[in-house]
Amino acid sequence: MEKIVKSDAEWREQLSDLAYKVTRKHGTERAGTHEDFPKGPGSYKCVCCNAPVFDQAHKFESGTGWPSFYQPIDTEIVGESIDRSFFMKRTEVHCNRCDAHLGHVFPDGPQPTGLRYCINGVALTFEPENEKVPE
Repeated sequence: MEKIVKSDAEWREQLSDLAYKVTRKHGTERAGTHEDFPKGPGSYKCVCCNAPVFDQAHKFESGTGWPSFYQPIDTEIVGESIDRSFFMKRTEVHCNRCDAHLGHVFPDGPQPTGLRYCINGVALTFEPENEKVPE
């Protein structure tokens, strides 16, 4: 996997203000503000580098107000690290290709994994299955 490295100025130019705040500065979008993705088959990609991170088939309604998945497409692309911000200990989820902050993972999801990847919608783009292009 080729690592994507850009300057802060390059990320600011490429991303919306909110996407920059969330993905590059470890922010969080307000709950319920980004659940407008299509319901058909497809994949979710990192808004920063276009790496495939989640599949529509693994998405579920968690009731939290953020897109939720029970597993990533590839654990080599979606990495985890400990987040100790806000006096809590959580597991952060990030894109290993460009280090974008995607969200957090919690152990209260559905089977088969029991995990809930709670992801900021602004950190994702959706690619319908019938529009996929070779990488």
